Amino acid sequence: MDMNKYLDAFIDEATQHLQAVNENLLLLEKEPDNVALVQEIFRSAHTLKGMAATMGFEDVADLTHHLENVLDQVRNGQLQVNTPMLDTLFSAVDTLEQMIEAIMKQEESGANPGQIISALSRILDRGGAKDDPVQLGNEEKSLPLGSSTILQAVDEYVLTVLTQSEEAGFHIYYIQVILDQGCLLKAARAYMVFQLLEREGEIIQSHPPVQEIEEEAFDFSFQLLYVTKQPMEYIQQIILKVSEIEQVKIFPISVDELKHSQGQKKMSATEEVAAGKEAPASEAPHPSSRSNTPSTGAGTKRVLNKTIRVNIDRLDALMNLFSELVIDRGRLEKISKELQHQELMETVEHMSRMSSNLQDLILSMRMVPVEQVFNRFPKMVRSLARELGKEVELIMSGTETELDRTVIDEIGDPLVHLLRNAIDHGLETKEERRRLGKPEQGRIELKAYHSGNHVFIEVKDDGRGIDRDKVLKRAVEREILTWERGQEFTDQDVYQLLFASGFSTAETVSDISGRGVGLDVVKNKIESLGGSVSVQSEPGAGTTFTVQLPLTLSIISALLVKVKHETYAIPLTSIIEVAAVKKGDVRTVQGQKVINFRGKVVPLVSLEEVFEVPGERVDEDVLSIVIVRKGEKLAGLVVDALIGQQEVVLKSLGAYLNQVFAISGATILGDGQVALIIDCNALIK
Repeated sequence: MDMNKYLDAFIDEATQHLQAVNENLLLLEKEPDNVALVQEIFRSAHTLKGMAATMGFEDVADLTHHLENVLDQVRNGQLQVNTPMLDTLFSAVDTLEQMIEAIMKQEESGANPGQIISALSRILDRGGAKDDPVQLGNEEKSLPLGSSTILQAVDEYVLTVLTQSEEAGFHIYYIQVILDQGCLLKAARAYMVFQLLEREGEIIQSHPPVQEIEEEAFDFSFQLLYVTKQPMEYIQQIILKVSEIEQVKIFPISVDELKHSQGQKKMSATEEVAAGKEAPASEAPHPSSRSNTPSTGAGTKRVLNKTIRVNIDRLDALMNLFSELVIDRGRLEKISKELQHQELMETVEHMSRMSSNLQDLILSMRMVPVEQVFNRFPKMVRSLARELGKEVELIMSGTETELDRTVIDEIGDPLVHLLRNAIDHGLETKEERRRLGKPEQGRIELKAYHSGNHVFIEVKDDGRGIDRDKVLKRAVEREILTWERGQEFTDQDVYQLLFASGFSTAETVSDISGRGVGLDVVKNKIESLGGSVSVQSEPGAGTTFTVQLPLTLSIISALLVKVKHETYAIPLTSIIEVAAVKKGDVRTVQGQKVINFRGKVVPLVSLEEVFEVPGERVDEDVLSIVIVRKGEKLAGLVVDALIGQQEVVLKSLGAYLNQVFAISGATILGDGQVALIIDCNALIK
């Protein structure tokens, strides 16, 4: 069997175990005497070691083994948890993450496990630790032969093989392997056990048979009859290298015991037939109906969640196919309205309802909790805070909030930038906080929540806030604006200067700040995802960055508008209101046409002029205006006519047209025409 087929499962599970180790190490730093946390970390490390050894990644297994040794001494009370030890453990996990990433990319790892192994060994040397293997003892001292299905099924041929093996000096073992109840890849785990055992001996018989095990036609345990020259404890240890094994039971047996058991079985069967009873072929039920799980009481049953891993490429392909269905649905709706055929209209209406339900289902399959992104931040915050000599508490909430997988993959780096900015620029040093009467430990809140068709992520700190004059001074130095012009700016206008290209208020260049790659990177990335970022700040109290993101990027609701003979789509997420404005109400301020919209001066943008739409201009007394928003800024898009709201499929313009101004993509309408989708963020720029 090819081990490569289990590589994806290994990478997924290894990543999960390393994430669990990271989270528990952070908790252990706060509760150094919590033995339960050490047990959890040890279990994750032990499982990872077994998985790596089984897959043949010896360097990962070796490093994890040394990590496991330190944890073993801690849980046994022979070592005390302290900051230098935790630093070394975090470094070990960082190295393991690099090694797993190299395995995933199928390239050489740049990590240096030897250095970390030496550091772990020094911890053991100082603590006088012993490198004892972990053993799982058997509770029973001897095997009740009559209770084992596999031993009752031994025939004359197997007895002959076992007799010859025993005469040749081999040990005969009965082995029962019990898997964890949550194990998803039972056949894979069984195969790994078989592979390890066959290196040290020979499997004579299995129950259920090998074919049923390969088909996963068994519950959570299987039995083996095994011959080897290795001691029982050694065999037990190599089986435990495989992850998701709850228990291993091994008993030595002899051929004489087997023959005696067979004789008793035949005698019992004869007596039952003589008494008018049918002798059962086997005391054990069929593998498909038996249960090896512990009884939880009369009438109770363990319910397991059924899940399956699906490659994201398959979900992308499914979404692309469905997007074509949405296009055809739009065409059918248009045709049915034109023909006014009752049965056709009813059928199309039913199909629209069903496809809407299907759309919701497919989108939900692509949704991923932001926890997957958030989980990597606590360790980063700890490391950065130590580097800057600050104490920082990171509080995360709303981690169950879901976003489209496409957005999740892209949002990590902007959030890293915002967190680093909050720690470096936002939070004061311990001495400053003491002087200001604040707690020495700074506080950063990372919060996610749903609102309408958007997800909002907030990064909030309780630091010094934004110094308006300092920002203006740096902007003047960089000739972004004059000091006189800056005095007219509102606080929100000043905060937006932070997003100017290359803008930074850092006094010195370091690995953290002042490299000319500032918040403009954050803003550009978020806007490329169809989102926006805003800032609220109070001097002396802290700053809050709020990121607004669409739930999905694949299918969007849009308002279709006409500009002469061209059709454009404006995403509803950018629209505040649609208004009709008399031409006489339009004013000109410094060469820019504006209107008064609910007490605010809103500039007008003519789509006809921006996109140079050909055709004769129609002069009308009333203008159709679509009011759109980008953060706190508003603009009015002037169009010729409003067609209506429609769900459209966002299609890329391709590599040759990826720089078209204010156009984020295109869609195909019900009549087969192509409509360009307007990027309101670019227009308001």
